[in-house]
Amino acid sequence: MEQITVLELGKRAKAVKNILAAASPKQKNDALAAIADALVKRTDEIVAANKIDLENAVKNNMSKAMQDRLLLTPERIEGIAAGVRKLIQLEEVVGCVESGVVRPNGLRIQKTRVPLGVIGIIYESRPNVTVDAATLCMKAGNCAILRGGKEAFSSNSCLMDIMRDAVEAAGLPKDIVQLVGDTSRESSNQLMTLSEYLDVLIPRGGAGLINAVAQNATVPVIKTGVGNCHVFVDESADLEMAVNIVDNGKTQRPSVCNAIETVLIHRAVAEKFLPMMKARLDAHNVVLHGDDTTQTVLGNSVLAATDTDYATEYGDYQLAVKIVDSVDEAIEHIGVYGTNHSECIVTKSLDNAEKFQREIDAAAVYVNASTRFTDGGEFGFGAEIGISTQKLHARGPMGLYELTTVKYLINGEGQIR
Repeated sequence: MEQITVLELGKRAKAVKNILAAASPKQKNDALAAIADALVKRTDEIVAANKIDLENAVKNNMSKAMQDRLLLTPERIEGIAAGVRKLIQLEEVVGCVESGVVRPNGLRIQKTRVPLGVIGIIYESRPNVTVDAATLCMKAGNCAILRGGKEAFSSNSCLMDIMRDAVEAAGLPKDIVQLVGDTSRESSNQLMTLSEYLDVLIPRGGAGLINAVAQNATVPVIKTGVGNCHVFVDESADLEMAVNIVDNGKTQRPSVCNAIETVLIHRAVAEKFLPMMKARLDAHNVVLHGDDTTQTVLGNSVLAATDTDYATEYGDYQLAVKIVDSVDEAIEHIGVYGTNHSECIVTKSLDNAEKFQREIDAAAVYVNASTRFTDGGEFGFGAEIGISTQKLHARGPMGLYELTTVKYLINGEGQIR
């Protein structure tokens, strides 16, 4: 892969962003279709590149869960391509008129959606993000400069080369999608201060990455992804349902941001529920970190939980457990340790369900459903760039709409003020 400075990438993106912003829906969709076809056609190249990353992951003692995030199989590549094709089916956002008014002086004002411009994305480990992010930005009319982690560099480089070839073959400038070739910390720092060329920077990864970007960037930042998510099992909960929700939330894919990291259990059902939960989680060898009551009920197999455990996003087969005396105590705990991502209550009490949803400060608050649904596709938005845990300018799954902004178009007949 050609080594190009971050500054040069920014210049190249700025030079072509107006071309993409003005592209018709058909032009963008043709480019997306070309990408999807090329990914499938060149699967062998992608798998070979991914193999290099996987071999390095084993040498570097990467956890099994993180290796799973890194893995690309022909089936997963087909799934990535299918996600791109789904984007084609989504309605066009750019150019949509949100509202309009004719003022008393005859001015006609329209509020319309337009691309953000050039979006920088810093992310870790997951090579599918390279395609998801680039194509979602493209559909919304934005150029993308991507900076992935060193763990997936071979995979990311191959995917980017394939996308750029496909975009160019479809008649759009290949520089609308670019990958930073330097995976050092310095390249991230350069992106954070590329204010002249980047319109927004989106970090996707662990708390360390996201906090570093938020604290050091001069470019506007949308924080995504830190997911210290909880399930609260209320005293009126259907315990079989609660076991299913906890199991799905922890083990279906433990490395993602909407997986749960802590279970809070009402004291009234703790003695009955804890063995049920442990029996299910033992099938996946989940390590439990519990408080005194949890240890008393389940025995020495449970590690003593600390404040650090309750604050940790494990991203692995580990789970913190705490016994609480009320829904208020559960809400208070989440207020201290939660990351405003996704929270769940399992209950038959309408009052407690409404209280939980009203008082929990998070992007997604569930009653009797797994937090694993916090996902652009599951919400019906198509692909997503990430889950925003902040309140400006987007919150929750960030789809096409959240990757645009507004422009006011004003038409007159010579009016002056």
